[in-house]
Amino acid sequence: MAAHSAPLVMGTAGHIDHGKTALVRALTGIDTDRLREEKKRGITIELGFAHLDLAPDLRVSVVDVPGHEKFVKNMVAGASGIDFVLLVVAADEGVMPQTREHLEICQLLGVGAGLVAITKADLVDEELLELAMDDVRGALAGTFLEDSVMIPVSSHTGQGLDELRGAIADLIKDYIPERRSDLARLPVDRVFTMKGHGTVVTGTLVSGEFVLGDEVVLFPTGTRTKIRGLQSHSESVERAPAGRRTAVNLAGLEVEDIERGEILARPGTLFPSNAWDLEITCLSSSPRPLRHRAEVHFHHGSSERMARLYFFDRDVLEPGDTALCQVRFPEPESAVFADRFVVRSFAPLRTVAGGRVVNPFGKRVRRREEDLEAVRKLAGATGEELVEAQLDRSGASGLSFAELMAATNMESRNLDKALQALSGRRKALLFDKEERRYASQHTTETLWEKAAAFLAAFHKKEPAAAGVSRGALTQAMGTKVPAKLAHVIVERALKDGLVEQEQDRLRLPGHTATLAADLEAVREGMAQRFAAAGLTPPNLKDVLDELGVPAKEANTVLGMLTDGGTLVKVKEDMYFDAQAIAALIGSVREYFDTHDELGLAEFKDLTNLTRKYLIPLLEYLDKEKVTVRVGDKRQLRRR
Repeated sequence: MAAHSAPLVMGTAGHIDHGKTALVRALTGIDTDRLREEKKRGITIELGFAHLDLAPDLRVSVVDVPGHEKFVKNMVAGASGIDFVLLVVAADEGVMPQTREHLEICQLLGVGAGLVAITKADLVDEELLELAMDDVRGALAGTFLEDSVMIPVSSHTGQGLDELRGAIADLIKDYIPERRSDLARLPVDRVFTMKGHGTVVTGTLVSGEFVLGDEVVLFPTGTRTKIRGLQSHSESVERAPAGRRTAVNLAGLEVEDIERGEILARPGTLFPSNAWDLEITCLSSSPRPLRHRAEVHFHHGSSERMARLYFFDRDVLEPGDTALCQVRFPEPESAVFADRFVVRSFAPLRTVAGGRVVNPFGKRVRRREEDLEAVRKLAGATGEELVEAQLDRSGASGLSFAELMAATNMESRNLDKALQALSGRRKALLFDKEERRYASQHTTETLWEKAAAFLAAFHKKEPAAAGVSRGALTQAMGTKVPAKLAHVIVERALKDGLVEQEQDRLRLPGHTATLAADLEAVREGMAQRFAAAGLTPPNLKDVLDELGVPAKEANTVLGMLTDGGTLVKVKEDMYFDAQAIAALIGSVREYFDTHDELGLAEFKDLTNLTRKYLIPLLEYLDKEKVTVRVGDKRQLRRR
């Protein structure tokens, strides 16, 4: 059987005992009730799977869901990966509670297409059948199934089955699902052991594709494994595309190592977080509003987790209203931008809300207007604006290209174009090429403003200092700012002329180190004394005492003399005239024109200095990479 070019998944929905499983069996020839308990009780408990062949090249995956209210969580797990729904309503009962709840769930999950089968049509007369259909039309008013095809069928007699197959074929003829090709994700909805093969997981491959032999990871646990077998519709395949029910044989894992709700994906593509930012709608049918900090059953993909909802701007979300909020989990969970979710309350246990993820990397924040505005921007953005908004929300940590793929749900080629465009307009800054990590313009400008303010304050406090070290300036941006980001921000500021560099000091443009008039005389006096002394500098304390300079002012003057290149600091409290040091380096290089090694005795002969200065000067020459120490001797360091 050849596969359709755009694989699709049809899910059933409807109340218990309305004949969903019987209809699937009549359409496909496959009994999706596989459990002994299901056979015994005559009801569907777990998800069931089949495939419907509509033409030689047209095959549709089918997910049959349980209709009992106790198993709605299983229904949500199955419905999360479907493209369109077959709503099943029995002619002899009409619309029932789970008919409405299943319909609401499909709507919350973003299912936008489907059709309706009125089952058990052979059990009622025409008048009752028409009444049942009117009942269904009323219930569908205002929903995505409002104008859908409605076909009376009987799984027992075969009535309407060919017409239903034709209607399904017509529905999907021009249906092109929106799926990503480069982020493979399979929410696991079943785990079992297959004799002779080992552990197998199944699910609907919602995006991307898997290939035999792929390295994969189960998120959020991070369990690594390898695909050693792939099946689709009971047929072994080497490649599984998105939009198809897929069974994956995993290497080296036991059934106990995996649970429903985990997501199978490639390494480094999903990033679990304890908090997500959401856009959420409370159903009009909800018996009560959703409250701030409410604990709920949170359904995403095939998972069900306990979680709490935190609203940014309100204490309650009334039925029918939509708002922005944050969901927080006890343990990290994985999602992608625009993923759909369903919320069910504890008492009564029923579906009350749902919506979409607008940020899978939410930060735990207080209820502040700026956070609400940031999430509001995410909820309304697309394309380049979304990339920029996600970078803004990430702050100084930024986002890698892989993280942005999850944070925007954009194809890699489109994301790459968006980042190039944003970088060209300086809206995004690549600060870590190895990780391919970006920060936003807002973030970089805010950090530079902090650095510039620190530099301005330093100049005001220390007018005689030439500037600050690069380390001090980057530290001023914040201890949690990545070193690579701080470095790139300083480099950009230098390029843009926002800061100037002299030797190893950074200063604001226009800043000139200035001394008070009385200290200027001190500076000149110190410079003259050290210049006259050459390689036998005067005792620093004696010079300071002679000039009457307190220690605080002395440090300022010495800083100016060293920053300006007049003096060279060889070690703590030992300074030399810079010209004398330059002459010494010249003499040492000239010495090595005729010698291979320089020892302490030879250095003494060369300089006629005492040991007090010889050792510090030799160590200085090593530090300045003029010489290199080999044992007790020095050799010329080759440039």
